[in-house]
Amino acid sequence: MKKIISMIVMTTASFGFIAAAHAASSEAKASYDATKTSAEADYKAARAACDSMKGNAKDVCLEEAKATQVKTTAEAEATYKGTPQAHQQARIDIADANYKVAKEKCDDLAGNKKDVCVKEAKAAQTAEVADAKAAKAAK
Repeated sequence: MKKIISMIVMTTASFGFIAAAHAASSEAKASYDATKTSAEADYKAARAACDSMKGNAKDVCLEEAKATQVKTTAEAEATYKGTPQAHQQARIDIADANYKVAKEKCDDLAGNKKDVCVKEAKAAQTAEVADAKAAKAAK
């Protein structure tokens, strides 16, 4: 009789742990979805604020708004998935978004200054991507 009672207690406890894990998982998913929705709303608001600008300033503003959305979404996804691959991909996505912003800012320059600016932006992106890959390899 004691064996049966202990098996029932153990089975009940294991179901409790499974239910708790599922609840945590659904809570994480809800948080991830809320963050994505919030990032999209923030992007739309920032994009609307850029509409009053002209020329390259507007282009830079739009790229910055998109970069902010990418950063928020990528970090939320990496946290939700919780894998080294997801964190690496988030860092790479953020590096790419930062590169696009920096490259757009270079459009205000001309000649050699513009070339140097673009090369520096590309070098920064390459370094960030290499750091992301190295961080994953170190884990």
